[in-house]
Amino acid sequence: MSVDQITDAAGEDENATTEAVTTLAAAGSYPVAPGYRLNVRSGPGTGYSVVRVLSEGARVQINCQSPGTWVAGPYGTSNIWDNIGSGQYVSDAYIRTGSDGYVAPRC
Repeated sequence: MSVDQITDAAGEDENATTEAVTTLAAAGSYPVAPGYRLNVRSGPGTGYSVVRVLSEGARVQINCQSPGTWVAGPYGTSNIWDNIGSGQYVSDAYIRTGSDGYVAPRC
């Protein structure tokens, strides 16, 4: 094992896991919860200004994710905020990622 290779408690290569998550996040887009117009904010929290609003049926590509304000939404309660562009964040509680945790690298 090289110095650069790190394994977790299950013996899995963390670098490979991170690369796989990054590849999946970059390869696809995720839908906004049906029936919602979603505020896009300038930072990872409800205290940041709204920079635009996503229309119903929108899909987003997640560049990275940050912890921020806790939000209750159709996909549970989460403090994960998805960066969808420069200075553009949406609450992960409104995005169907298929996971309660991080699906992209942290910002």
